[in-house]
Amino acid sequence: MVDPMNWSQAWNNMFPLQVPLVEKLIRPVIVYLVLVVLLRLFGKRELAQLNPFDLVVLLSLSNTVQNAIIGNDNTVTGGLVGAFALLAVNWVVARMLFRSRRLTRALEGRATVLVRNGRLDHAALDRESMTVEDLTSVLHRQGFSSLDQVALCQLEPNGTFYVEADVPTVAQRQHGELMKKIDALSEDIRALRSGKTAADGAKS
Repeated sequence: MVDPMNWSQAWNNMFPLQVPLVEKLIRPVIVYLVLVVLLRLFGKRELAQLNPFDLVVLLSLSNTVQNAIIGNDNTVTGGLVGAFALLAVNWVVARMLFRSRRLTRALEGRATVLVRNGRLDHAALDRESMTVEDLTSVLHRQGFSSLDQVALCQLEPNGTFYVEADVPTVAQRQHGELMKKIDALSEDIRALRSGKTAADGAKS
C-alpha cells in the first residue's frame, strides 16, 4: 500500500523509544538529584540571580544537562517519559521535605541574615559571595534608600530576599511629633523676637 504522507515513517520517528525505558527514567532522576546537591553546595546566590552572570549560568545549565537527560533519544515518547520522571522525582522530594524539617534544612539550608537593625553583616555577605553593591541594589528594588530603613534583610533558601522595614514604635512617633512641635514653637519665638527687636529699633 502506498503511503504518500509517510505516516509510518513519521510514527517510527516520533514514538518508538530509541533507548531502554529504564535508562529514560534513570537519566532525569540522576541529573535532578545532582543539580539539587550542586545548587545547595554553591549557595543561594545562583537562585537569587543578582547579576547577569548568575542568569547566564542558570540558562546554560538547562542546555548543558539536556543531552544527559535525553541521551540518544529525540522521540516524543522519550520526552514524555523524561518529563514524567522529572515531575515524579520532584513530587517525591517535595513530599519528603514536607514531612521532615531536618531533611528540609539539609537540602535547602537556612536563611542568611544580611542586615539587622540597619547594621550590615559583612561575614554573611562573604559567605554568600555578595558585595555591598549587590545588596544595595536589592534594597533599592524593594523601595529602601538606605540601611537605616531596614530592620531585617535575609536571603531565603529559595533565593528570594525578605526585607522588613524599620517601623518606629508609638513612643518614637510621639517623640518625633513632639520634637517637630517644639521646633515649630522655637521658630515662632525667634520670629516674634526678631519682630520685637525691629519694632524697638524703629521707635528709637
